[in-house]
Amino acid sequence: MTRAQKIILSFLSIGILSLCALVAQTAYTLWQKPLGPALGLPTNTRKPFPTFPATWTPLAFLPPGHPSTGTPEPTFTPVPSTICGGPPVMTILAIGTDSRSDNYLYGLGDVTRLVRVDFETPRVTIMSFPRDLYVEIPDISTHYGITHGKLNQSYLYGNPGFGYYDGPGLGPGLMARTLALNFGAQPDQYIAVNMRTFTKIVDAVGGITVDLPITIDGRAADQPNRDDLVFRAGTHYLNGKEALQLARLRPYGVFERAKAQNHVLCGLYDKLISPSVVGDIPDIISSFEDNVQTDLSPAQISQLSCLGTQLTGADIVFLNWPEDIFEGTRVDDPVLGRTFIWDADFELLRLYVDAFARGEWPAPAQTTSSTSDEDAPTSFCE
Repeated sequence: MTRAQKIILSFLSIGILSLCALVAQTAYTLWQKPLGPALGLPTNTRKPFPTFPATWTPLAFLPPGHPSTGTPEPTFTPVPSTICGGPPVMTILAIGTDSRSDNYLYGLGDVTRLVRVDFETPRVTIMSFPRDLYVEIPDISTHYGITHGKLNQSYLYGNPGFGYYDGPGLGPGLMARTLALNFGAQPDQYIAVNMRTFTKIVDAVGGITVDLPITIDGRAADQPNRDDLVFRAGTHYLNGKEALQLARLRPYGVFERAKAQNHVLCGLYDKLISPSVVGDIPDIISSFEDNVQTDLSPAQISQLSCLGTQLTGADIVFLNWPEDIFEGTRVDDPVLGRTFIWDADFELLRLYVDAFARGEWPAPAQTTSSTSDEDAPTSFCE
């Protein structure tokens, strides 16, 4: 090989290596890039965590053996490791919208949940907010004079269809700001799914199995022949349309509907980790990336998928609010007129949200087994 050929070969090698490095860097950047606009929440300064009022005795925030008085001796605590490459904790605002279209221009945020994903324990804890909480909605009053509304309206007002909100994160961003303002919630990421996409997801995994402890009869008095609105106690094999129907029924109120939705979510989780489906999870997620609203990155989605395969049913905890802290009433709303709302002591709700964020509600001792008590603080995917 001549000297000139060696020089040319050297330049080609450098060029190929540079191109490979550029491709790798681009791929890494895309892997880490959020799939949608970020929430952009302002930093929250948490208040000191006070003692819960005696409104609900099962709460116990000190783990067994923790001293209640005195100063403990300093001890070395090793830093726990996380699994699946995730952060110690990721809190996701999960929204189910009533929109039936493929886009996210409109739609109320009828299902609002905070999902605390602990990559150390590991455990997933889910807190549901009633959609009819009457809240202060920030960042739109200067444009349209709207200062308050139902929680589900904050998502609607934030999306592009109405044009009420020009802040970060679109509908999920305004809902996140509303939750932060009223309850101190601080989600890191968000995901919103409309009804059509939810139906397609359930169908894509081949349907789900749901075990209902009670019969749910959503028929009105003039609908005696609507058998599709009745789900008897027992095991059901549901397609996407049927799963959505069950998740939307609320003949016994919003809190019982949340419990029915929990059964649907558990059925979907069980199907996703089943041997026949688990290997297809990356392809399933990829096929629906353009049909959801989310600021999760492909890397974070991969971390969550990995974690999901390593959880048991007892590691997925649904928190049930003490229902006696909510009171149904009616208010005069400038948009909705005379409308039903849930009233509550928001400072008390802040305490629960703060304990949830710290991983202290429920206490570790409360998540070791399920319970049939209707007033129990938790339920499980078991």
